Amino acid sequence: MSEERGENFFTELLKFIIIAAAIVIPVRIYVAQPFIVSGASMEPTFDNGEYLIVDELSYRFNGPERYDVVIFRYPRNPSEFFIKRIVGLPNETVHINETEVSVTRKDGANIALDERYVRNKGNGGASVVNLGEGEYFVMGDNRPASSDSRVWGTLPRENITGRALLRLFPLRDFGIFPGSVSEKP
Repeated sequence: MSEERGENFFTELLKFIIIAAAIVIPVRIYVAQPFIVSGASMEPTFDNGEYLIVDELSYRFNGPERYDVVIFRYPRNPSEFFIKRIVGLPNETVHINETEVSVTRKDGANIALDERYVRNKGNGGASVVNLGEGEYFVMGDNRPASSDSRVWGTLPRENITGRALLRLFPLRDFGIFPGSVSEKP
């Protein structure tokens, strides 16, 4: 009788493992993935070592928007993942000076970005970047410590993996859509 119970236990355990894998694997591949912040480029919004969950599903239905915090494959080495904030959208022109960023939208309107999330200003000089179809301009919130579109160019849409959905650790900073700007101008 105990041999039969042992077989039942292992059969049930195997069924549980198969069902769990059938649920977890597609969610991990197509819906969400973990991401650990590395470096100081997004301080004070995100600190080194913070643990995030990335929403990989939303951008399949709606495109990235200005001020979204996105995780993407680094264009110069797609095996590396970066985290930055979107400041310029496709077909816009980004204007950068030492302390301000403005954008000429595709409708011709010029807007100064509300960058209240940036504490350490210093954009590294003046430049103007014209974005093409499917190109984004991203910058870190800690401008002097960020390798971003100012350094390596525009971000192709296909490199964007998703946006920051949850900050899990540290627990004191737990939150949904961490780093989001509450009121987008």
